[in-house]
Amino acid sequence: MRLLIFTQRIDFTDPILGFFHGWVKEMSEKAESVSVICLEKGSFDLPANVTVYSLGKSQYQSKARYGIKFKYIFNLYKYLFLIRGSYDKVFVHMNQEYVLLAGLYWKLKNIPVYLWRNHSKGSFTTRLAVFLSTKVFCTSKDSFTARFKKTTIMPVGVDASMFKPVDGIMRKKYSVCMVSRISPIKHIELAISAVRELVLSGTQVSMAIVGSPTEKDFVYDANLKKQVNEQNLASSVNFIDAVSQDKLPEIYSSHEIYLNLTPSGSFDKTIVEAVACGAIPLVSNTSLRSLLPEACITEATPKAIAASIQRLFDAHEQVEIQSKLRDFVASQSLISLMSKLFLEMK
Repeated sequence: MRLLIFTQRIDFTDPILGFFHGWVKEMSEKAESVSVICLEKGSFDLPANVTVYSLGKSQYQSKARYGIKFKYIFNLYKYLFLIRGSYDKVFVHMNQEYVLLAGLYWKLKNIPVYLWRNHSKGSFTTRLAVFLSTKVFCTSKDSFTARFKKTTIMPVGVDASMFKPVDGIMRKKYSVCMVSRISPIKHIELAISAVRELVLSGTQVSMAIVGSPTEKDFVYDANLKKQVNEQNLASSVNFIDAVSQDKLPEIYSSHEIYLNLTPSGSFDKTIVEAVACGAIPLVSNTSLRSLLPEACITEATPKAIAASIQRLFDAHEQVEIQSKLRDFVASQSLISLMSKLFLEMK
């Protein structure tokens, strides 16, 4: 198999997208050659059979908006012309735009296209991208693309060799962490309100919020910090800037509970990362009921979140839940994902 991959960014230091570097590395072991076209590239260390092409986001980002988009599209078609005949399958990660821009060409050339898209919302263009794709992959049954017959539910693909309890790291009692970009969809404000509920009830608790906002969410980030100050929670809630993937196991390994309040429709891989490192997950994503113990699912209200956290602080509850999570981690591993992915693309 000669594989062409499209993704947003290739950079193992990226706090959000760094995981995909590991995916490409695993894919390169199963494919004869891998070509990657990304919007931008940073630090990477990939095998000799992998070639990375950047559409030049960092190079052109200071120019006019429409000029940037034209340059990206020009570079895309330039690379597709240069590498024509060097691949026989296409894997598009998250960005359906690539399927819309080149899907008809691949259809005419009889080149299979595999789209990975995992989001609760979609549109006519999403439906068109699905039509132009041979198969579609997602990790949540509540994803917009899960409704199509050509869609297969996949593992999230977490590298178990990286995400495991870190030796020498002590797990702090009564501690909670959230790891994500700082964005309204993560409902961090609810988590802060839940901590306030616990503090007011006399429950010992500390929460670390690990992540950084993009420019469009600077106001949301400022409002969260204002909320903490106004509610006198500075001694209980700590903000930490986003860290690279290799630093995350230390964070997960030092906290008892990993809290994720992303709504149903997606499946954040950080949930599996945290569990692999020994943290107990607490999520509001009801689509995970079939995968996680019932005690790990909460309603997205401050009182319900607070009550769930208090329950999960119990040592006996933690031992019982941990015994139920081993199969969950194995089923969502990178090895499981790659086995299933290449079987589907065979």
